[in-house]
Amino acid sequence: MRIVVARCQVDYAGRLTAHLPMATRVLMLKADGSVLVHSDGGSYKPLNWMTPPCRVTEGATEDGLIEWTVCNAKSEDTLRILIEEVLHDSSHELGPDPGLRKDGVEKHLQELLAEHPETLAEDLTLVRREYPTAIGPVDLMCRDAGGGSVAVEIKRRGEIDGVEQLTRYLELLNRDPLLRPVRGIFAAQEIKPQARVLAEDRGISCALVDYDALRGLDNGEDRLF
Repeated sequence: MRIVVARCQVDYAGRLTAHLPMATRVLMLKADGSVLVHSDGGSYKPLNWMTPPCRVTEGATEDGLIEWTVCNAKSEDTLRILIEEVLHDSSHELGPDPGLRKDGVEKHLQELLAEHPETLAEDLTLVRREYPTAIGPVDLMCRDAGGGSVAVEIKRRGEIDGVEQLTRYLELLNRDPLLRPVRGIFAAQEIKPQARVLAEDRGISCALVDYDALRGLDNGEDRLF
């Protein structure tokens, strides 16, 4: 991972346009090919980003500014970063990541939906929980009535980051001739409007999950132990 702290201006062009005026920000270039632009606020969300696979070209403008042009390999989207001053520039080898270990309600949601996948879509059956991929485990891998593969990402609160995560899984899974075509279901107790729009634009189905209703299906009184 390369981390650059710099005074920069950022312009995004693609399905929409966005402009960030000159200010000090953190630029992250990750090993998976993604580029993220962060400020010193706004929690964990980047101000702008480009998902992999993408190509970064470094050059210079006529007035001496450093210019990064980030192009997405699968679309015409571009991210143009003009750097006025570099305050810090370092690269770090993070190595393989063991993946997110889920706990609490989200973990229990996954367990319940694994037992009752038909609550997400009719005739859905479970193939495996925590289906392994090179970039992390898919929460649930299922099959639909027609035998098609279905990848399910589960969140307590469904936001754009979760849709991006499922998109990366689907891009990878659809390279496997034994699985493709793989469609996605984004399941959450609450799904933000922006996340729903992005999911539907990418052909991903959204499913609202009623945690209390699922817990009712898992009735402890019916168990022997």
